[in-house]
Parts: sequence; C-alpha cells; structure tokens
Amino acid sequence: MAQNVRTIGQSVPQTAETGQRPVPRPVFLPAADIYETRDNIVVLAEMPGVAPDGVDITLERRVLTIRGRSATGEHTGYQRVYNEYADGDYERVFTLSENIDRDRIEATLKDGILNLVLPKAEVQEREKSSSKPPDDGGSRSDNFASVPPLFDRRH
Repeated sequence: MAQNVRTIGQSVPQTAETGQRPVPRPVFLPAADIYETRDNIVVLAEMPGVAPDGVDITLERRVLTIRGRSATGEHTGYQRVYNEYADGDYERVFTLSENIDRDRIEATLKDGILNLVLPKAEVQEREKSSSKPPDDGGSRSDNFASVPPLFDRRH
C-alpha cells in the first residue's frame, strides 16, 4: 500500500533585535560512553567546538539531557573554498536506571570531551543505614532494610 508523504517546512522564529531569522544549525548526536562504578555513573560525550559556557545539562527525574552549542567558525581574512566540518549544536538524552544526587554532580569539558560524574543517591542512603548499629541483634528484616523495593507491594 503506497502512502503519500508530505514534507512540511519548519518555521524558524525571528530574532527580536534584528527581525531577521537566524540561520538554522544542524543538531548532532554526540558519541558517548557510559561507565558505572559502585558510587557513580560516568558519562563521556564528544562535543568538539563547545566552550564550557556552551554546555547545558538537565536532570529531570531520571532523564538526563546534555546539550552543547559550538562556536561559529567564522574566520576573518579567509574565503571558504571547501567545507566538510559544519558548526552545529549537540544534544543527547539518556534515561538513567539509578537515582542521582543532584547536589554532587560534577562536569568538566576538556579537549572537546564532556566528563560528567553523576553520584548515585542510594550510595549515601546505604552508607547512612550501614553506619547505624542494629538495635536487636540483626533480624532478617533489618538486613534488607537498605535495599530499595523492586516493586510496589501495596497491590
């Protein structure tokens, strides 16, 4: 069965200052590696051309969004003859399996590589509960008190 496919042009908003439309920029999906340790989730993402102030990281619930805006490659005094590298923005979204301690997130950007360290929130809770002495000699239910439930048992 054949389908008709229509392409609808995307409307680009005008800027308030000049009234002109900005030039649309491509959005790249940065290559990323994710590592997990006992205490952290570490994300490495390639974002060449992005300055530290051009990085935006958001974490809503367990959805991590990484955005980067690369600087425009305008070279004064040169006439572009051939071009393979395109300036653009970067965006990548991940759904995390762990709760993250937002107050201890660390991010560094060096040589085009974003290094994002996301401390697991459960590690702090586990450390707090393991430092507590058992009150009745350690019954079976106390041994599993710090393990998060896998499902809701109320149903």
